[in-house]
Order: sequence, then C-alpha cells, then structure tokens
Amino acid sequence: MTAPVLKVSALTKRYGGVQALDGVSFAIAPGELLALIGPNGAGKSTCFNIVNGQLRPDSGHVRLIGSGTAGRDITGLAPRRIARLGVGRTFQVATVFGSMTALENVQMALIAARGQVFGLWRPARDLARQEALDLLEQTGMAAQAGRPAASLAYGDVKRLELAMALAGEPRLLLMDEPTAGMSAGERHDMIALVRQLTRVRGLAVLFTEHSMDVVFGHADRVVVLARGRLIADGSVEAVRDDPAVREVYLGGIPVGGRNER
Repeated sequence: MTAPVLKVSALTKRYGGVQALDGVSFAIAPGELLALIGPNGAGKSTCFNIVNGQLRPDSGHVRLIGSGTAGRDITGLAPRRIARLGVGRTFQVATVFGSMTALENVQMALIAARGQVFGLWRPARDLARQEALDLLEQTGMAAQAGRPAASLAYGDVKRLELAMALAGEPRLLLMDEPTAGMSAGERHDMIALVRQLTRVRGLAVLFTEHSMDVVFGHADRVVVLARGRLIADGSVEAVRDDPAVREVYLGGIPVGGRNER
C-alpha cells in the first residue's frame, strides 16, 4: 500500500458550546483526488483550515509523510511554513495580481517559492520565465500569458491561480471550492485539469466542493462530515449509496441528484 502524503488524526475543535470537529481522521495518498464534503456547519471549513495552518485544533494531529518530512507534525504551524514543506493552496476567491500579466503572476510565484524576492540582481521579468511559461502551458493558459490578470475571464483566473499554486512544486495541494462561481462546463473542465495534473505530477489533492456533479464525477475518494463527525470515507460509489450520507447530507435524496449551494 502506498504511504500517504497527509495523515489527519483525531482532530477536535470547539467554539464555545459548539463542537466543530469531533475526532476526525483520514489520510490521502499520492495521485489521489480526495473530496471533503458536508452540509453547512458540518466542520469541513474548520478541518480544511486546520490542515492549512490557519487554525489550531484543540487536540489531534496533522502530519506530512514522505521525502524529507517523514512523519512531520505540522499541527499549528503557520501557513507559510507549511507551504515551504510542500503544501500548495488555492482559495474560493482567486488571489492574483490584477495589474500584472498572467506570465508575471506565475513568475512572481516562482520567485517567491525560491526565496529570491529580496535578492533580485536582475530584472524580475527575466527570472523563471521559461518555467512560468511551462506552468501556463500545463494549465491551459499559454495563450493568455501576456494579458493582465484583471482582463481574464473568471475561469482563466482560477487556472492562473492553479499555475501559481504549482510554482512551489507541492506534494499536497489544498483547493477550497476550486469551481465556485463557474458554469457547469467550466466546472468540469477545471476539475478534469486538476485530475490530470494529479496523475502526471503524483500530487495528492484535498478539495472542498459544494457541486455534487463535480465531486461524484471526478473524485477518487470522498470524506463526508456531519456535525463535526466523519460519517463516511470511501469511493464515490460507496459514499453515494451510503444511507447515512443520503439522510444527513441530502435529507434522503440520492447523492448526486442535486447540487447543494
């Protein structure tokens, strides 16, 4: 069995009288696209933000496993330190520099990942140019390289953010609502691209998503939370047919039968 890249163990988090997470555990392997889903208030955002370092759990651990980080406990580390250990991140609302071109955005991400920001001895436009072009090619953005990010269509901005997240050569990629705000066609194109990159690069991808057509059309595995507890962890087929998931998550409606927003 392939060793996991990330192992989450018995995470708990409480806000006053509200138990946001209650003993949540799961793992994710290289090359795996894992969806973290649940109804509003299920605890998925809390779990996601603990993995990313934006929140500290009351108890439990988050560990990175693999080359150079064998069993490294990253619980409570700052997001910047976690990123340096090989964890990339995209956000529900894409974060790019609107006045810079798509190429410049990716160049800056590469420069930052290499720690060159404060040691530039030649114009930044010359640094990592080919590597940036390669990342734009991989994410379907090569034709948009010279356009200011502010002029790009929303779907292209999300692809640009993905290229920037890949600049640090992450082993684990965290994606918060990667298809939010997209049309049905854009959603499927985006997640299909992520799936392809997952396979080619051997990435582990953990993503949250409200669109069930995306989750059940593309994920390798699904983790379901409800009221802070993990109620299902398995293949798309197993989770779709799980009575507890249908009842708690979709009120008895077969999973995949509608989108939850």
